[in-house]
Amino acid sequence: MSTPTIIPNRTPGSPRINADELVMITVAGQIASPISGATPYRIGQDGRPRILPGTGGIVLSHRVGDRCIGIAGDHIEPGVSIRNETRAVKGDRDGPNQALQTLTCIGNAARVLSGDCRGKAGTITGKHGGIDTVMADFPLKIMRRLAVGDRIQIYAYGAGLKLLDHRDIVVSNASPRLIARWGLRGDAGRLAVPVTHAIPSALMGSGLGKADVARGDYDIQIFDPAMLNRYRLGSLRFGDLVAILDADNRYGRSFRKDHIAIGCIVHGESTVAGHGPGVATLLAGPARAFRLLGAPAANIARILGVRPPAAPRPQLPLAMREARWLSRSPALSATTA
Repeated sequence: MSTPTIIPNRTPGSPRINADELVMITVAGQIASPISGATPYRIGQDGRPRILPGTGGIVLSHRVGDRCIGIAGDHIEPGVSIRNETRAVKGDRDGPNQALQTLTCIGNAARVLSGDCRGKAGTITGKHGGIDTVMADFPLKIMRRLAVGDRIQIYAYGAGLKLLDHRDIVVSNASPRLIARWGLRGDAGRLAVPVTHAIPSALMGSGLGKADVARGDYDIQIFDPAMLNRYRLGSLRFGDLVAILDADNRYGRSFRKDHIAIGCIVHGESTVAGHGPGVATLLAGPARAFRLLGAPAANIARILGVRPPAAPRPQLPLAMREARWLSRSPALSATTA
């Protein structure tokens, strides 16, 4: 794999950025092991205990572009999960992993440094707070040969990016490659942005109140059936680019009228109260700075040339699927009442 180009191919009409100011720096980590708590159970918002796959590892069954709703998992991270477990001698002991989280941007190039797949290339598709992982996608034949512990290097490029003609909009976690290929364009002083969904900030849960958006994500709650249907949340996919309405994500995550945050779905649903599909912030600013364009194809799997995304077909969240299944079986309903 050659070193990634500094200047990405720019779609005609895409916004001008401060490309001459940006720094490309390498960060690295290891493929993280899945982890489990002292108890194997996760207690759902419906009161049911479940044993499910969670964060970390190499997820072969679900990749960016696949559905993230109605799967038997909790906070599933598609593809390869990466952490840097090196401990700093001075300062924050977790500093190397925080640098990995802070500087990595969606759309950055990744390269395998060790193991059977040394030299193989992939693409960064997300970053997940709390567990503090970064996610990358590789071709499936490569992921089948990767191993937990293999080292991955990332060409971090995009921190400090600005849209030169849209000063009211703050950019976070977005690589120049993503900005160039997204389909963004100027529209009478506003920025036209293709998104798959527009979601009210009232549905946002875990991750609220953070002082920055350079690390991690925050979650869409999907427990209310009426809201699930009204905002088509059952059709969410890993990699969808979505707008959060009345949300100010410029310098943290908070509710604010007439502001919009736009981000990428980075992890899957959860049955746990306050949790759900995770959104990593990419663009934020006053609502008057944006024009939202409904676009079912606005998924980074397609935009970044990773793979064709699945069709956006509505799915029920796992807890609702289980409740429906139990309601159709009198014997099971009686034993679980």
